[in-house]
Amino acid sequence: MTEAPITDPKTLRALSHPFRWKLLQLLTEEGPRTATQCSEVLGESVASCSYHLNMLAKYGFVTEVEGPGRQKPWKIVPKRQSISSEGLEGETAMAAEAAAMAYLDQEFERTRTRLRQREHLPQEWREAVGTEGTVKFITAQEAVEYLAELRALLDKYDERRLDPALRPEGSRPVRLFLSHTVAPD
Repeated sequence: MTEAPITDPKTLRALSHPFRWKLLQLLTEEGPRTATQCSEVLGESVASCSYHLNMLAKYGFVTEVEGPGRQKPWKIVPKRQSISSEGLEGETAMAAEAAAMAYLDQEFERTRTRLRQREHLPQEWREAVGTEGTVKFITAQEAVEYLAELRALLDKYDERRLDPALRPEGSRPVRLFLSHTVAPD
């Protein structure tokens, strides 16, 4: 999947709402869900879930699953996109920053929550939960190459995310989050 940077300010603003990131994560990890099912898991009203799912659909992040019945489940539109204010100006740059901060806030909250729950996991899963931190003294070019290698590792089981039939018995969603920053000069 190629990475398409989001440059439309309205699309970026759609991602600046923290609850929308929770919906995206729920649909990514648990598959298609109706607004009612999202409400039950996330503790938000059905009307709110429906509204936010419709906003995500408007900008191409989710779509309704075709099928019988009045209540249609929503599913993730499988594509990889990036959010960055790099090369953007004014309102669009501010919208990109707001979307990125909403994503990070939600990501850090999910990480904190799951780290607190670690002791309740079966023993075989406890080693898979934690945080890592390191500092490397490398050049800009080495950093780009290093990140490409890490991204290749992160992509290793992507087909299982998109096709539940490929998931081995006993598999669970394991969230991997890669952050990379450079110290100021």
